[in-house]
Amino acid sequence: MNFKEYQDKSVETVVDLGKKDNLIHFTFGLAGEVGEVTERIKKVHRDNDFVFDGEDKKYLQKELGDVLWYVSQLATVLDLSLDEIATVNTEKLQSRKARGKLRGSGDER
Repeated sequence: MNFKEYQDKSVETVVDLGKKDNLIHFTFGLAGEVGEVTERIKKVHRDNDFVFDGEDKKYLQKELGDVLWYVSQLATVLDLSLDEIATVNTEKLQSRKARGKLRGSGDER
């Protein structure tokens, strides 16, 4: 499956609250799902020295899927495509790499 297919298919599962409310709902949902991913990784770090077992990976796969769903819905509400987002991001990162700016801080490096 590619990004366009995913975006087209995943939007079919949206309960439409209206553009403004969906934007808020998806933003909060994304933050929550990222929190779940972060929490699991924290626990694996604390309890298992970053050794991920099959259960951890299965859980993270599910939660990362939820992160992807919310990113996709935000992109759709903002009239952006995941393909374009991925392309622009890759170009930005390749430019940073070519200029030796992968490390550091700030968006405009």
